[in-house]
Amino acid sequence: MAKWGQGDPRWIVEERADATNVNNWHWTERDATAWSKLKLKEVLEGLVVEGEVGRCEIGDLKHVEGEASCSSRKGRLIFFYEWNLRLAWRGTVKESGEKHKGSVEIPNLSEENEVDDTEINVSKKKGEGDVLKDLMRTEGTLKVREALRDYLKALKTEFTLGMILPTKATAVGQEPAAERKLSGNSMHDSSHSLGIVGVKIPTVKIVMKETFNSPADELYGIFTTKELVQKFSKCPAVIEAEKGGKLQMFDGCVSGEYAELVPSQRIVLKWRCRNWPDEHYAMVALNFKAVAAQTELQLECKGVPVSNEDSTRQCWKKQYFEEIHTLLQQPKDSTE
Repeated sequence: MAKWGQGDPRWIVEERADATNVNNWHWTERDATAWSKLKLKEVLEGLVVEGEVGRCEIGDLKHVEGEASCSSRKGRLIFFYEWNLRLAWRGTVKESGEKHKGSVEIPNLSEENEVDDTEINVSKKKGEGDVLKDLMRTEGTLKVREALRDYLKALKTEFTLGMILPTKATAVGQEPAAERKLSGNSMHDSSHSLGIVGVKIPTVKIVMKETFNSPADELYGIFTTKELVQKFSKCPAVIEAEKGGKLQMFDGCVSGEYAELVPSQRIVLKWRCRNWPDEHYAMVALNFKAVAAQTELQLECKGVPVSNEDSTRQCWKKQYFEEIHTLLQQPKDSTE
């Protein structure tokens, strides 16, 4: 085989350690079926649909039949997926308090159709409550389509990491067009910009604010005291609140370590969710700003994988902020 600068470029072998599928010319294929089943459950289960007539929530993904794969050829990614899905939903009529349940069926989610053209059928068990069925047909269908887009976005970004290998251009510092486009959209290579070990993936920064009815020192303690963390998270936790100390919460779904602690003022964490790419961490800064008898918590989370942006926001909103609000509403002796 020829080296760089010699012969047909399709067969050039780069001088690199792995020497695998150089120039991304040869056909490679990766089975995405098992990964997709987990991702579909993640994006669909727990969706909440609310309207003037009531509230519905999608529960279990009852039926998942199909397959998915991604292939690489000549530096291009080719996706195949075909799914038959059935979800359960239950809801409550606002005016009467009646409870009803039904199902959502997606008979053919595939690359042959756009998500907006994918058939979504909503049904309800016999009885009253058609207002909830109508709510699921309208607002519920929109929510389901949005979740399906999240799945496809993750399939084309998160799942395909490493399938397109660096070529000679990247070896001498020239970014591929796809990476230049991502960096132009405020997505960053976290392993470079944050100075931490991790895989090279497109990431985004999340900024959130939340005000708590608590003085800053008390709120700071809720993030650094094992007993209080376990109370609001409702799970055993590992909390070593010192520089370099370990952090593990929500049955291991969240882990990391403390990078900086300034009592009552600031906490910096090296932080990750279990379903992120291996060894990839974000850097989380929590700043506590006293406002009268309250505290404004300013959250900045850098290095979140693009495909996990929405789920990470929901993690902080639902599992941290809302649960801490609930804890603070309890009698003082129960939070000590």
